[in-house]
Amino acid sequence: MTIGIGGAGSKLASLMDVDKATIVNVSQSELNKTAAQNKILAVAHSTRGQFKGAGKNPNVGKTAYISINEEIYTVIKGDIVFTSTGGGTGNGITSVMLEKIASQEAVQQNDKTMFSFILPYVNRESSEYVENTIDFLLGPASKGIDSGNTGNIMLFSNKLKFEGRIAEHDYNTMIVSSLKNFMVIPTKGDELELLDGHIDHEDFGVYCSKPYFNHFSQFEYTPDKPFAELLQENFNALLLPPEETIEAMFLLEVPSKDQTAYFYNILDYFADDDVKPHYGVVLNPNIEKPLLTMSLLYSRKPKELVDDFKQMADLMTRKKLKKSINQFVKLEERKMDIDTEVRKIEESSEQTGNSVLDVLKRLKKLR
Repeated sequence: MTIGIGGAGSKLASLMDVDKATIVNVSQSELNKTAAQNKILAVAHSTRGQFKGAGKNPNVGKTAYISINEEIYTVIKGDIVFTSTGGGTGNGITSVMLEKIASQEAVQQNDKTMFSFILPYVNRESSEYVENTIDFLLGPASKGIDSGNTGNIMLFSNKLKFEGRIAEHDYNTMIVSSLKNFMVIPTKGDELELLDGHIDHEDFGVYCSKPYFNHFSQFEYTPDKPFAELLQENFNALLLPPEETIEAMFLLEVPSKDQTAYFYNILDYFADDDVKPHYGVVLNPNIEKPLLTMSLLYSRKPKELVDDFKQMADLMTRKKLKKSINQFVKLEERKMDIDTEVRKIEESSEQTGNSVLDVLKRLKKLR
């Protein structure tokens, strides 16, 4: 089963498995737009919420969570949740959900929930989405991860969507297809002839229950190319780039049995980092070239992710500030250098430890 929270999350959950998907929204009209087996209406404490959704206000989603508390917490156990970090419904409901998960003394392995977060692209999406994401990562997401009570977390980014000018449905299909390639690993291990190693459903479940970020990809394996170079060229552009690998898993499909030994090259690569991957090698006569499905688990503090967002957000803010000074500030007779004024604000930011955005708000130059 997959669960979609909010509009963006619901569309992804429906594409993942419409026959078993559960979608959640504060808007009945939004629920009606998406096909899913189960639909849950979270009661918002405003007429606007029930008809038009939460907009960009996570507080609407947070208060609406109360109406579905027990039901949704039971549904998500052991499954995958899709949600956008920038909107109101997905951010708000998932925030309370993660805080509840973090408050548990311990969550059994089979009950751990995997999360797929859809992160906004700073250069194209509104500042509200970015600010909501920063609050989400620093608060509930950080608590959930630090508690060790979540399963794998996938950090999808909208960057490729905007830079590649890809339609939303097509981009969602790419995300779901990529995730399915990873999730089908144990099934292929069962259905195809096993040549070496083995990843069964139990092994796969244990791997997915670990509270780390998961970066997965699938690509043709070329044995005459250094694996480090091959991997670098084939990182999944839908996901944020991975950090230092803690654990790994791969499934190598080969069209011929005499290609079985290729997997040793991959093991050699990970041995240099003292990582012992879970792996399987299977015979797949339906493909022409070896195919590798690779997963890397890594740990990165949400604060580090937020720093990235803040740097990008501050850059956009500086551009807006420069444009605002240039257009609306009536200069005195002495000449004012715009770049100097921007640097003053940046220096104030460094001295106080606040972001440029925070300084502007304190100076009442930005709401």
